[in-house]
Amino acid sequence: MSRLQVFADADATTPLLDTRDGTAIAAALGAVGVQFERWPLKPLDADSDILAVYADEVARLTAQGGYRAIDVARIAPDHPERAALRGKFLSEHTHGEDEVRFFVEGEGLFTLHHETRVFTMLCSAGDLISVPAGMRHWFDMGASPRFTAIRLFVNPDGWIAQFTGSDIAERFARLEPASA
Repeated sequence: MSRLQVFADADATTPLLDTRDGTAIAAALGAVGVQFERWPLKPLDADSDILAVYADEVARLTAQGGYRAIDVARIAPDHPERAALRGKFLSEHTHGEDEVRFFVEGEGLFTLHHETRVFTMLCSAGDLISVPAGMRHWFDMGASPRFTAIRLFVNPDGWIAQFTGSDIAERFARLEPASA
């Protein structure tokens, strides 16, 4: 289940806000320029074309943001490169364009660093998040990742990060499995 916690960037232990309420999450993230929506999940089976199933929603986002590249990322606990993929996203970084993800299945932890606040946003199936260009953040898919997400890019080359060199990500909690 989705969960937003907000911390002072100097205190990773005492949340200033802790909520699972979608309206409260959207308001808190919206106040710092992050788009958050909850979409109804649609039935899928092993043969489903996820982009076709969510074509209307993707078309709306594409019209709003001018996205030119759209794909589906699927990571499972048995993925042979899961540790390397996880490590790629764990350090604070920014992007030159918005980072837009819709979680079709599973979960992932986006941690956003805005001014003197850190927002840990556990995204789960049905959540759309759009982190604005230039916002410092990191992403943790967990040690045993399980998620499927639609990703939208303006740059057809996709994900390009500029790492900040900060160690702040080391001070905040990592993703623990939902069953933990």
